[in-house]
Amino acid sequence: QVQLVQSGGGLVQPGGSLRLSCAASGIIFGMYRMGWYRQAPGKQRELVATVTGEGRTNYVDSVKGRFTISRDNAKKKVDLQMNSLKIENTAVYYCNAVLEALPTITSYWGQGTQVTVSS
Repeated sequence: QVQLVQSGGGLVQPGGSLRLSCAASGIIFGMYRMGWYRQAPGKQRELVATVTGEGRTNYVDSVKGRFTISRDNAKKKVDLQMNSLKIENTAVYYCNAVLEALPTITSYWGQGTQVTVSS
C-alpha cells in the first residue's frame, strides 16, 4: 500500500518560514519524481517545486529564491523549506510522487497540509 504522509505547515506571519515534510512508503522512492503542489481557495492546483531521483530541481517562478525542495532517498522523504512567506502563499500544499514509465504514468498524492500566511 502506497502512502505519502505529510507533516508541517500551519500559521505563520508574512516573512516567516515553514517546513513541510512528506514521508513515502510502498514505493521504490528513488525512481519517483517528487513534488509539491498547492491549491488556494477558488484556484486550480498548481506546481510549486519538483525534484528528480537524481536531485534535479524545478520551481515555479514565484517561489524561486525563497523555497527549497530537497529529498533523502535513504529515508524516503521529501521536504519543502519555505522562507520569506507571503500572504499569497496561503494554500493547501500537497506532496506528489510520479513515475513515468511510458506509456504508463503513476501518480500518488499526500493528504494535503494547510499553510496560512497572515498577520
